[in-house]
Amino acid sequence: MVAPSAASTAPTLSARPFGAQRSGLVLALASALAFASSGPFVKPLLEEGWTLGAALLVRMGIAGIILSPALVRAMRAQRGFMRRHWRIIVLFGLMPVLGTQIFFFSAMQRMPVAVALLIEYLAPVLLVAWVWLRTRRRPSRLVLWGTAVAVVGLVLVVDVSGSSFDLFGTVLALCAAVCVCVYFVISERVDDELPALALSAGGLLVGAVVMAVLCVSGLMPFAAPDVSIVLGGLDVAWYVPMLWVAAVGTTVGYALGVMAVPRIGSRLASFVVLSEVLFALGFAWLFLSEVPAPIQFAGGALILVGVVLVRLDAGAPTADAPSTGVGAAVTSPVAPAP
Repeated sequence: MVAPSAASTAPTLSARPFGAQRSGLVLALASALAFASSGPFVKPLLEEGWTLGAALLVRMGIAGIILSPALVRAMRAQRGFMRRHWRIIVLFGLMPVLGTQIFFFSAMQRMPVAVALLIEYLAPVLLVAWVWLRTRRRPSRLVLWGTAVAVVGLVLVVDVSGSSFDLFGTVLALCAAVCVCVYFVISERVDDELPALALSAGGLLVGAVVMAVLCVSGLMPFAAPDVSIVLGGLDVAWYVPMLWVAAVGTTVGYALGVMAVPRIGSRLASFVVLSEVLFALGFAWLFLSEVPAPIQFAGGALILVGVVLVRLDAGAPTADAPSTGVGAAVTSPVAPAP
């Protein structure tokens, strides 16, 4: 979810009108629900002969076109918009958009959707380690405890002793988490001069163009057969899940997430968006009959607890902490699952 970074002087949640708080919570939950549907809806297409390149090209292309008016408005409102921001837009398209999706969906083909998503949500923990190395400032005890709990959760989720463990799939999911970390850094740059929706549209279009080049060159296989898949016991044509993923799972997810953050603040929004993991578990269970083992449920719960501890500490307001410091880097809104 691309959303403006909240300044350290932003009003607290209690200072916002109750109606705005309530609508913001609804929007944030709806955004997480939309994003969570992507994986379970795309996976059956991949199993029926669609290649990853075809699925991602269609998804990013349609979503980028739908959001493109926001990019056009930004370019009309600001002279030299692309000259100033093309580097960050290209980087956003290559890593948070394209890289996250390639690694996530590749991992998803080797393990249950919810497990791949849970591993990807280690991104905030990886970001804490990166900030620690970059600034040489030791995180607080709460952050360290959160990191430890999340790592233990990861061990339980991959279930080394069980048949569901896939080493390469786990590595792919962790690579997706690294790409999400890059999103956190880029999201700090979102402001009035670089609107969130314009950045999202530009990144999606860049990702679609790069994917098209990869497919045409043969580096990424391209196959999009006219198939039907089974979702929740119903046979549907291929375009039903693809249109849903592009128009709802991607476009609506981004739009509602951006609308929610100003209403409830980035800190609360980052907590609410963790529900995406639970929604993805529900979608996979409902439509794909994927039920993680009990030990994986426990690991998923620990990962969520660890992420919440990290974000709770980093999001606590301080009198002298600048909005661009360590805390701001760690409390950037959570990025969507692909």
